[in-house]
Amino acid sequence: MLSKILSKNSCAACKFCCSFRRQSLWETPLFPPEVVEKLSRNNEYGVVGEFREVQNAYRLVLENNYCTDDPEEEVPCTFLDPQKGCILKGEDKPFDCSIWPLRIMNKDGELVIALTPTCPSIGATPQPELIELVKNGLGEKIFEYAKTHPYIIKEYREGFPIIL
Repeated sequence: MLSKILSKNSCAACKFCCSFRRQSLWETPLFPPEVVEKLSRNNEYGVVGEFREVQNAYRLVLENNYCTDDPEEEVPCTFLDPQKGCILKGEDKPFDCSIWPLRIMNKDGELVIALTPTCPSIGATPQPELIELVKNGLGEKIFEYAKTHPYIIKEYREGFPIIL
């Protein structure tokens, strides 16, 4: 969805959004039940995920993959291939992943679209191209998806620049 401003090559090379420290597990994307049913057993990807139910959706269980007590240790998504990037097809990829580094958030009872300020490719400040993309259709798609999949809505966190 962001291919107009963020190339697949730069994302595949970076993989920042596909690895999680313990304190960022809240950002682990949520999967809908029908996708979890497929990914939690033998599937076309050859990778089986472990999931936990959260808010009528499912989060990948990554806590068991840490090797140390170091809070800075990062664990990659189960579906991340170190050379190729994400192995999931579009229909199986979480919506959160499709709109990264954008987030739909609840700020004081109002839904907003914000930028995750830690994306190495986009940066901490929304660029004019990103703002235009969100205001010219992408924002509407995100709000519409959130209406039928409210589990993707995160609580607002300070430091996330609001775009819309």
